[in-house]
Amino acid sequence: MDAKYSDPRKIFGAAVCEEAAKNPNIVAMSADSGGSSGLSGFKKDFPERYFEFGIMEQGVVGIASGLAATGRVPVFCAIAPFVTARPFEMFRNDVGYMRQNVKIVGRNCGISYSDLGSTHHSLEDFAIVRMIPGVAVMAPQDPEEIKSAVRAMLRHTGPVYMRIGNEPIPELFEPGPFVIGKGRVLREGGDVTIISTGSLTGAAMEAARLLADEKIDARLVGMPTVWPIDRELVIDCARKTGRIVTLEEHYVIGGLGTIIQETASEECPIPVKKLGIPHTYATSGPYRELLAYYGLDPAGIAKSVREFAKG
Repeated sequence: MDAKYSDPRKIFGAAVCEEAAKNPNIVAMSADSGGSSGLSGFKKDFPERYFEFGIMEQGVVGIASGLAATGRVPVFCAIAPFVTARPFEMFRNDVGYMRQNVKIVGRNCGISYSDLGSTHHSLEDFAIVRMIPGVAVMAPQDPEEIKSAVRAMLRHTGPVYMRIGNEPIPELFEPGPFVIGKGRVLREGGDVTIISTGSLTGAAMEAARLLADEKIDARLVGMPTVWPIDRELVIDCARKTGRIVTLEEHYVIGGLGTIIQETASEECPIPVKKLGIPHTYATSGPYRELLAYYGLDPAGIAKSVREFAKG
């Protein structure tokens, strides 16, 4: 049966509304993009808790920190580079340094705002946000995991950055609780490990099936928390398969792949192949075509893993 596809932004917004009905301290903040962020329902249901600021992301982050200081739980969602790169100083100082209970969500992440080009791509967000001490970095992988990640994010005390895409994504696995800092083994295998995050995990699952047809037994791990990383699981993968391929819609430096490399090297040094976007300004075009261009579709992933596993 064909998988059901859902808009991650709508799933995100509905999950925030569900939690807001239980917690009157949850507030939503918009920089002229609340509707596109899936928060129209929040505005309708909780108008007194919905704040529109216009295009001033730096100010919104600072105000979110102030609201958190009064006991509110602010959720600020906008285009990913505009909530990470643009207001980085405010994210670092007002939210991170002050350890405020602010939830920042970057939508249209990676290259999913494909046709608008490099100004709207977000390929460094894992790297720069991870450098802010105490901030959890999350990239849920399917609709149900987005729901559980929102619940975990809003019940967690402390700053969180979560990224979601805008392309419809399929249901990949059974619903379950989201534990910040934990990954999940999606497929067992002994030849090589693939560790994926975010919406590329669906392509990784298909790539693992293609490899299985070629008698390449890939262990597949979904890692919806990029930081703090599931250190125990990474070391287990390193010891069991001796080779790891990382997969992310992010630059090949600074993100999940770099974190996995650092983690494995400390206890079990092994070869790590990082799949993602080369460290250059990415081109623009239709999203699926861009993924294939950068080898991030199932066929491209399988090809890279095949060559690495046999190398």
